[in-house]
Formats: sequence, structure tokens, C-alpha cells
Amino acid sequence: MADLLSIERRGEVAIVTLRRPEKRNALSIELRTELADAFGALSGDEGTGCVVLTGAGNAFCSGMDTSQFGGDRANRTRLVETSTLAFEAVGGCHRPVVAAVNGPALAGGFSLALLCDLRIATQAATFGYPELPRGIPPSYAAARAVLPATVAQELCLTGRIVRATEAQRLGIVREVVSGDVLPRALALAERIAALPRKAILETKRKTLLERRHLWGFLFDEEERVFRRALLGETPQAGEDGKAASG
Repeated sequence: MADLLSIERRGEVAIVTLRRPEKRNALSIELRTELADAFGALSGDEGTGCVVLTGAGNAFCSGMDTSQFGGDRANRTRLVETSTLAFEAVGGCHRPVVAAVNGPALAGGFSLALLCDLRIATQAATFGYPELPRGIPPSYAAARAVLPATVAQELCLTGRIVRATEAQRLGIVREVVSGDVLPRALALAERIAALPRKAILETKRKTLLERRHLWGFLFDEEERVFRRALLGETPQAGEDGKAASG
């Protein structure tokens, strides 16, 4: 492990922290691998009642590490595979996930936050898809799975950055706090973890079923576009997966 991610236990709550503060927690291939492994393990961990996802330093996540884009086919294959695995692991986690958005959540970082069940943000947080002006299609699937169509369309068609107060009004986050967001997110996660576990897990199962039923085709299409752009191919019939956003 490259120690780009940490897991801290607070009773039945697991705090997962992205630890590339010098890169605003950009999702490198290595970090995406660690993220997929961490959430894959926590998803089936009977001792975990809820997960909190946050970032080290003053950013939640600035998206994909574009310095690793390109290269030979082997590198491009790793880009596709680790992106699919990481976003699927977070979005498909069987435990409730609270995003403690401690700063900018942009591009793939915005998608990552949207894949969590609940989002609490500090006043310094920002959200959006700034990759759009560079010609990179944002993840409409992640936005639409959470937000009304008019909001998702506007953010995905303009690349506009939204500050925390407006994000709360639009329904991106449920709460905005001043100062450190982690204590408030931890309190919410502890409340969830203390509730009857079977009922919480059944509710989470239904939310995953709903997202897959209503928006799964959009996630699948985004993965096909991403794979085609990097590898010139599409998944075989019957393959599942989630697309990554820049």
C-alpha cells in the first residue's frame, strides 16, 4: 500500500480519508486502487455501521490525476479499470456513506461526493464540473441520480462552480457548517450506526436498487464512452461498471 488513504475507527464508524493534500487529493491510479480496496472491505464488514469519506488538507477531492493520463495501452487500461473499480466501490457500498466535504469537490471529486448517501459541507466547499471547458464530458449520471433534472442539466452543461450555501439550496448537501466539518459528519454517522443494523442495511439495499434501476443505464453508457475514449472499445455484453468523471 502506498498510504494514500487512511481508515480510522470510531466505534462502528469508519473514517476514510484521502491523503494526497499536496495534490488536493487528486485520484491517482494508486489512490483509486486503495479506495476500491477500502470500500470493498468495509462494504461487507459486520463491525461497520456507517462510513465517513473525507479529504486531508483543505480539499475533499479535485478529481482524477490528469498527469497520469495517456501513456501506453497498459497504462490506459489501468486508468479505466481502477476508475471503474473505485467509483463502483464507493457508489455500491452496502454500508451508508457520509461525505464530509471539507473543501473543493470538483470533477471526479464531485461525482465521488454524489455517490455517497449523505453530504455535509464546510463553508469553504465548492462543487462542480470544471473539466467541461477542457472538452471532457462530466458525469451526468452521478448528478442525475441525486439532483433534479434541471439542476443536473445546468451544472453539466455549464461547468459552473457552486459554493456551499447554494449547494445546500440545490440539494447537493444536506447541511453546511462553519469550521471543521468532520465532527458533524461523525455525529451523523454515529447516529446511523446506532440504529437497528438490519433495518439500515435493508434501506441501503433499496437505495442501491433504485439507483441501478433508474440510472444504471446512464452509468453504463458513461463507462462505455470512457472506455472507448481511452481504449477504443466497449465492454462485453452483460458487463457492469460505472464511469469515472475527470
